[in-house]
Amino acid sequence: MDIQAGDISASREKTIVRTSVIGIAANVLLAAFKAVVGLMTASIAVTLDAVNNISDAGSSVITIVGTKLAAKEPDKKHPFGYGRIEYLSAMMIAVIVLYAGVTSFVESVKKIIHPETPEYSAVSLGIVAVAVVVKIVLGRYVKGVGEKVNSDALINSGKDATLDSVISASTLAAALISVISHISLEAWLGAVISGVIVKSGLEMLKDTISQILGERNDADLAQAIKDTVREFPDVQGAYDLVLNNYGPDKWNGSVHIEVPDTYTAERLDTLQREITMKVLEKHNVLLTAIGIYSVNTKDEDVIRIREDIDRIALSHEHVKQTHGFYLDRQRKAIRFDVLISFNAADRRAVYTDVIGDVRKSWPDYDVQVSMNTDFSEE
Repeated sequence: MDIQAGDISASREKTIVRTSVIGIAANVLLAAFKAVVGLMTASIAVTLDAVNNISDAGSSVITIVGTKLAAKEPDKKHPFGYGRIEYLSAMMIAVIVLYAGVTSFVESVKKIIHPETPEYSAVSLGIVAVAVVVKIVLGRYVKGVGEKVNSDALINSGKDATLDSVISASTLAAALISVISHISLEAWLGAVISGVIVKSGLEMLKDTISQILGERNDADLAQAIKDTVREFPDVQGAYDLVLNNYGPDKWNGSVHIEVPDTYTAERLDTLQREITMKVLEKHNVLLTAIGIYSVNTKDEDVIRIREDIDRIALSHEHVKQTHGFYLDRQRKAIRFDVLISFNAADRRAVYTDVIGDVRKSWPDYDVQVSMNTDFSEE
């Protein structure tokens, strides 16, 4: 199982590195051609576009370094591995894009104040046109690979390349206007392009910071894992799934399951191990803990009581579910969990109200209620 996961990780790493190398080669060539055109024609827009290609090549280098570091094996200092470095590399790319946008805006403003009229040739226009096509193809390719291997750094690089194709197309349009009407829109276009780059950089930065802080569980993945767990005989429910992300496609988690109260420790141990292996094999998620809820099988009145408590709890707004119900007549105890939505203005107040209402209906029982969270709630 571990060997298979390692093979998948190694294949993913090679794919990211190979794609990044292609990106570096393409951007360096484009930057060289554009730099020559920019210097020959005195075009600030083309020159800034060349600089932007160099920053894109730098982004690909960061992606390679980040991917290599993220692939390091866990150690004593970082027992969960180094996968989150990929998020840091994606954030660095976003910062580079942001810096490029701010720098280009400053240079564009200077040219607005002190304008220069560029002189284009058919060759220079042809180079810019080819650059547009190359960037469109490169952007789609890199972004597509990034989505396939779940690499935010590649996705950001692909988005940036697509944005560059729009920038190059705008530069070409401005050049054609300059040739036809002798009206130079270079500096103004540079300012507009800079604004688009800054906006893109801020959006990338926002997304990567959100991932580093920790986002909700992927709803589809969470549901798929619960479905897999519920496939096991006697597992009557799977709840409280928590997934901890330690880098793209690197998940640890825990879950609670409902099983009959007649289960022995030996049967529970076997079941937990089988569930852990199945989830790892099917979803590449390691369940580090499986909690147990026991389900009454010896008291026929329990079903009615559980239905009554469900009705009471669900009558409160923002209560999504109750689970883990168990009634112990000998100890006069009722215990269950209540799932309360993040949409509630005060989740603690809802929880307190539910406990109060249940205790009113069963005053002779010790009511033990835990408040749960749906970490994949949309």
